[in-house]
Amino acid sequence: DGRAQTQVHGRFRLQNADQLGRRPAAELIGVLEPKPPMHLRLRTAIATLLALVMVGSGCADDSTTPPVSGAPSRPTLDPSYRASGHMAAGDVFVHLFEWKWTDVAAECENVLGPLGFRALQVSPPQEHILQAGFPWWQRYQPVSYGIERSRSGSGAEFIQMVERCGAVGVDIYIDAVINHMTAGEGIGSNGTVYTKYHYPGLYSQGDFHPTCTVSDYQNAANVQDCELFGLADLHTGKTEVRGRIANYLTGLVRLGVAGFRLDAAKHIQPVELDAILDLVNEAARSEGLPLPYVFAEVIDPGSEAVEADDYYGLGYGSGGAADITEFRFRGIADKFAATNGQQLADLAQFSAASWGLMPADKAVVFVENHDTQRGGGGIGYRDGDAYRLANVWMLAQPYGYPKVMSSYAFDLDSPGGRDAGPPSDASGATLDVSCAATLETATLGEWVCEHRDPAIAGMVGFRRAVAGTGVSDWWDNGANAIAFSRGDRGFVALNLEDTTVVVDVTSPLAPGTYCDALTGGRAGGACAGRSIAVDSNGRVQLDLEAGKAVAIHVGTRL
Repeated sequence: DGRAQTQVHGRFRLQNADQLGRRPAAELIGVLEPKPPMHLRLRTAIATLLALVMVGSGCADDSTTPPVSGAPSRPTLDPSYRASGHMAAGDVFVHLFEWKWTDVAAECENVLGPLGFRALQVSPPQEHILQAGFPWWQRYQPVSYGIERSRSGSGAEFIQMVERCGAVGVDIYIDAVINHMTAGEGIGSNGTVYTKYHYPGLYSQGDFHPTCTVSDYQNAANVQDCELFGLADLHTGKTEVRGRIANYLTGLVRLGVAGFRLDAAKHIQPVELDAILDLVNEAARSEGLPLPYVFAEVIDPGSEAVEADDYYGLGYGSGGAADITEFRFRGIADKFAATNGQQLADLAQFSAASWGLMPADKAVVFVENHDTQRGGGGIGYRDGDAYRLANVWMLAQPYGYPKVMSSYAFDLDSPGGRDAGPPSDASGATLDVSCAATLETATLGEWVCEHRDPAIAGMVGFRRAVAGTGVSDWWDNGANAIAFSRGDRGFVALNLEDTTVVVDVTSPLAPGTYCDALTGGRAGGACAGRSIAVDSNGRVQLDLEAGKAVAIHVGTRL
């Protein structure tokens, strides 16, 4: 939610972090009829969008009490929820951070679909500010809800991306920043002239909360009704504001978008956010469209007024399902980074209960995201094997709905480096994706493409194959080599020691020869890479090299 998180023993020490630049945003698209020619569909989307957002553009007569200490108690949302089903199904999704729409479409067809990724998260598609130097966070300050032109491409390219990805079974999740607009004035990516609090045909001064600054995380009113990093804070208590946001999201659903990441959800009152989702779900249902999947960004360190479970019931009353980001899961990085002597063997004690995490069927989990990799501690692509194996473990264990981060190389040691946008030319135009050969060889200004790393990519099929099973038959060497089974459906071993480790364990897997999913899996009637035998007694023996992992499952048995 726009603050840096520093991990300390699986918990968080939180600090305000203006250096993150803070990003807002996602806005509106249009309402389209099924399948006319592309140029007509885009024109219709834009025209309908303008009509929708201009309806009721006057200020509502709703009012808000200034967010001061001692204010009356705030309305709460019933925490009842229905599981999204993604954890139970063994689904995995990836965040293609700052990729162009054309590159995303090709990645769906050539990589994500064949690997079995359920979905991908893309950057906010709406018109955004243009900031000197073209930092990544300009995408998170919306100017309008039009999608005609953003850093990732045109509206026509966006529509084609959604269709092409859907055709190969990959859902699109939009990063929807609906808490705020911009922090200043200027000209947007599609030419819209705006000032703070005045966005032509969309919002005016009365559509925002009275000016105050988020400064007290022990005060829910301050957190949810004031401006985060100076960004114009939308007054979602107003019917008209909720309606325009819902129109934006509904328009995207009509285009085939399958879900939304709700950026800075912690800064929106849960009951108001729920009312927006109710409008979207009701519109989708009335038109015979699937209800969108939602996951809300809520950083909950366990010590603040706003908590993750405040948002559990999002969309429930209108038949929807919403997950929540579980930032405390990132404590696993301390094990792989050996923070204060921590080690992989400590993961034997991992559970939602022992770590104080939300229920497994509610959590979206990740090793890092686009915010935390720029100042939140933990580990990243620069850490090579440690990062690679942390992702393998995340995908091997059953907790949560995992998101894999896919990014570009940047300088972590300077504010300018952390703010740097994606590989671009001098005009700020994003370059075509060309991936680094390995995590370790990625250079500044190059796409890293972590999701293509063979060890990470190979685990997507593993997770699906072992869905519905728990962790069993745990083994570790008391330090940084571990192995475990997922019932009788899979087995994984990881070695973060400096030398080869002999793994000699038993597994419930059926006897036979299995192909390692991380070195290519099966290739016809043979293994593309490493083969691993399970003998008649369930015994698995192998010499596992330093910095390596193996994973086998029922789908890789010869």
